[in-house]
Amino acid sequence: MEYISTRGKVEPIGFIDAILMGLADDGGLLVPKHIPQLSADTLQKWQKLSYSELALEIFSLYVNNEIPRNELKQLVDDSYATFRDDAVTPVKRLNDGTYVLELFHGPTFAFKDIALQFLGNLYSYVSRKTNSIIHILGATSGDTGASAIEGVRGKEGIRICILHPHGKVSKVQELQMTTVDDANVLNLSVEGTFDDCQRIIKELFADVEFKHRYHLRAINSINIARILAQTVYYFYAYFQLANNNQAEKVNFSVPTGNFGDIFAGYLAQKMGLPIHKLILATNENNILERFVQDGVYQPGAFRGTHSPSMDIQVASNFERYLFYLYGEDAQAVSAIMDQFKADGRVIIPADKLQVVQADFAAYGVQNEECLDTISEYYKIYAYLLDPHTACGVAAADKLAVDGEVTVALSTAHPAKFDESIRLRSIEQTYPQQIQALFDLPQFQTVVGGTNDVIKDQLVKFF
Repeated sequence: MEYISTRGKVEPIGFIDAILMGLADDGGLLVPKHIPQLSADTLQKWQKLSYSELALEIFSLYVNNEIPRNELKQLVDDSYATFRDDAVTPVKRLNDGTYVLELFHGPTFAFKDIALQFLGNLYSYVSRKTNSIIHILGATSGDTGASAIEGVRGKEGIRICILHPHGKVSKVQELQMTTVDDANVLNLSVEGTFDDCQRIIKELFADVEFKHRYHLRAINSINIARILAQTVYYFYAYFQLANNNQAEKVNFSVPTGNFGDIFAGYLAQKMGLPIHKLILATNENNILERFVQDGVYQPGAFRGTHSPSMDIQVASNFERYLFYLYGEDAQAVSAIMDQFKADGRVIIPADKLQVVQADFAAYGVQNEECLDTISEYYKIYAYLLDPHTACGVAAADKLAVDGEVTVALSTAHPAKFDESIRLRSIEQTYPQQIQALFDLPQFQTVVGGTNDVIKDQLVKFF
């Protein structure tokens, strides 16, 4: 297995080099040179595996023996031993047609833990094996930062700097990041939006000389390891339904802003998992919904919503999908991304739009609709949704049809977004780990949203 850039100007590289490169040196995103194809027999054999056993099989397809199997197994087992549920990502039934895939049982109560516990351990493994320095740089709209910090805090040979938009994450998300007082952790609270943070990250990684001089590594979903780790729970959820004879037509409804989580589902589908429909759920920052409906990818006005982790206009993983939409034509992708940089929008032709609409359904959930969904499911099913999961459930209700089963990805524990939930007079009890955060001091630096300001902070920290 080798990895190539969506823009075609990087020589094929192996798995570990791909993880270390993060953003491709030509500004593109790394993808596997070929997607492994799974037979029906293989899928049937995997159906009874535990989560960790399944993760080992899937990772093995992409690691290409660069990590000996026994060592890879140890990395996987260590990564998922930290989860509070033995199933790691349990599937819960709400009604005959709707299930939730609970992805919030990791250390920071968010789905990002599933990939970042593994990536943190993988970086630590690579640092030890190669005696190399690893400086992790990431941006977060709320959950990635806490998960990444938890994955590497205190680990020798690794430093991590996380950018988050000042005042635009939930209080619990902020506390999970900024109450960490480890010497290898730096939190920068950036004046601006998450899109500003993400732009700075991508531009600093595109500065190849700076990236190499300071040993910068990526933890955002631009890193292909994030995507590979997230494919596992699509397989696992499908198998849980199959084991209960519920796998006739299985949809997945995915709350997404950066296109990473739903791209993992798309990759699982291309590997051979018989997903019936991928439903892309957005909030009022609905650039992705408009792309699926109209074939126009163009950022609109930023809107603060009750689902702040999805308040994203420019989806960093969109380029990976374009690569497959255009038949793995790197030259075409480069031209499209150049056009986007120059004009601020991408318009695809009618024949490509037909393919997009075959690949995805999409629905943008309005603010009040999100809260209505939380209220409705709490009242009818005594099940409390966080506002991001509520977007996924609302989209499932809107787009699923009779005779289909839809799994909504539950991306965070509701305790992380109590500000939104209280608007509907719903009281919840915080898990002890979250309640304890409110008594801790915070450590963060508020900075301006320019590349030079961030560079100065990084040079001092690294």
